[in-house]
Amino acid sequence: MTEHQPQLQKQIDDLECKLAFQEHTIEELNDALTEQQKSIDKLNTQIAYLVTKLKAMEPSNIANMAEETPPPHY
Repeated sequence: MTEHQPQLQKQIDDLECKLAFQEHTIEELNDALTEQQKSIDKLNTQIAYLVTKLKAMEPSNIANMAEETPPPHY
């Protein structure tokens, strides 16, 4: 049984190394996801503000194409 211990220890060490790498990767992905969500929230706020501003604008003096009378030669 003692002859298998070095091999088992190596396997344990390899697994611990892989686990540490995965934990680090998950932490980095979580940080990136958090930053992206902050950006999305900010963009949504800006869009809502722009929509409000557009709705509040006075109508243009230019007539709508549907309201325009055709030229006299028609």
